[in-house]
Formats: sequence, C-alpha cells, structure tokens
Amino acid sequence: SLQAYAKFSGAPLTVNTINNSWSAPIGGVPVLMSEDTVISQPAKILNYLRKQKYNADYELSAKQGADTLAYIALLEEKLLPAQLHTFWVEAENYCRVTKPWFASRFAFPLSLYLPGKMSREALNRILLTRGGPPLYSLTEVEAQIYRDAKECLNLLSKRLGTSQFFFGDTPTTLDAFVFGFLAPIYKVCFPRVQLQEHLKQLPNLCRFCDDILTCYFRLTVSGHSPAEQDTADANLQKLTQLVNKESNLIEKMDDNLRKSPQHPPRKLTTLKLAAGGEGGSPSNRLSP
Repeated sequence: SLQAYAKFSGAPLTVNTINNSWSAPIGGVPVLMSEDTVISQPAKILNYLRKQKYNADYELSAKQGADTLAYIALLEEKLLPAQLHTFWVEAENYCRVTKPWFASRFAFPLSLYLPGKMSREALNRILLTRGGPPLYSLTEVEAQIYRDAKECLNLLSKRLGTSQFFFGDTPTTLDAFVFGFLAPIYKVCFPRVQLQEHLKQLPNLCRFCDDILTCYFRLTVSGHSPAEQDTADANLQKLTQLVNKESNLIEKMDDNLRKSPQHPPRKLTTLKLAAGGEGGSPSNRLSP
C-alpha cells in the first residue's frame, strides 16, 4: 500500500529489503528513513508524506475523504482477517508457500523460528478480534471471516464499477490501500484458493490490480517487467537457435555416417582362463 501511494503521489522513495524485521531501526516494518527522521507504521508514514507535499488526495472533497477512511476501516475489519488466515493459518498454504517464502529471507536459525511465530500471532489476532460469542470454534470463525471477506470484495467491486479508480481517473489513498490488500491475494499461487477464486470472479477488481501493476510497477500481467520479459525472450530465442544448430549438426553427421563405406562387424576376441590354474606363468594363464 505504501509503495503504491508513493508512486501515485510522486514521492521519491527508495525501497530497501531487509532479511529480518528485528534489524529495523525501531523494531518494525515498514520504516521510513528521511535524513534524521525515522517513522514507523503506515498511517504515520502517509501523514509524513502528505506534509512533504506528496499528497495523492489533493483533489478529493471532504465527503470523498470521509469515504476513504470508511473503506479503509472496512478493509481492516472484513478483509484483513481472511487475508491473514489465507497466508498464515491455512495449513497447506502456510507449509507450501508462506513458510518457505519468508524463511528464505531470514538467516539461520531464525528461519526455523520466526515463520512459526508469525503464524501464531496471525491466529491469535484473528481469534482475539473475531473469536467471541457466538463463534466459539475455529471452524465457525473461519467460515465467518471468509463470508465477511467475500462480502467486502463484492462491495468494493460494486463501488469501483466501470471506473479506472475509486474516485475517477486519478489514483488516491483508497486505491493504494485496496491494491495493497488485493494484489497479494490475486497474484500469489496458493494450493488453497478460496478467497482468490472469489476475487477472480470480480473482473473489475482484477483489472484494477493489473492496471496498477502495469502502469506504476512496470509489471506485465504475468508478473515480470517488460525489460525482464525481453531478456527472457532473448535468452529463449538464443537457446532455441542453439538447439536447432545442434540438431542440424547431428543430422549432418548421421547423413555422413550413412554415406560412408560400411564394414561388417568383427567378432570380438575374448579372454579365458587357462586350465593350468594359478601356478602357471602369466603368458600361459590367458589365451584368446
């Protein structure tokens, strides 16, 4: 969401990836560092960018600003629990995608501990906010959070309609937050895709994500930048040419072999032990 907002507002951010969130200056990510200023938490970072005149909501009315806050609250209440469950609690997704993905970014031995800790924290957050009466079992909680998430996606789809962005032709804070929530659900290849399948049934939200990836992140629908795609295509073309060249060479060698004079196969000589056993001389032990 923050990266999208920075691109929408023109803020010149440089993204530095870290291997461990514990190494962040004040213990959490994302963190914005600007000269002597260090700011954590997305809301505080957005406020700082606006104070620096990087404001993606400059043309919004007061009502549109209020709608932005309402929809962001809706995302955090209705969609975030299902997103956390999809990434961190759903066993197959966690074991096959999330855990190896995050563990690859941590140094040993933290790679063995931190993903599990993050999974437990996600489950505790879900149960703390959605596990009260009348939902007592984890199965009931899971069913409810996915119902709420699908309802939230339907509301977002209806609000977006046929527009390019939520408030017209210019992206704003709401577009950045919606993109930040939807893009991971839309793009990550999960074994269990309950929420992803529902999202893909809403073509305007999928088009919304694809447009932002293409226009602002320079990624194609497949997830590669045009430069990366061109490089991959060039490498594939070179590999194809090399294979074709090798195939032609092998065919030519076969043709030359078939046209060359052929000799009948010779019977191979064999070596047999002499009857004298081990007591004889080496020259007597072996005979053709």
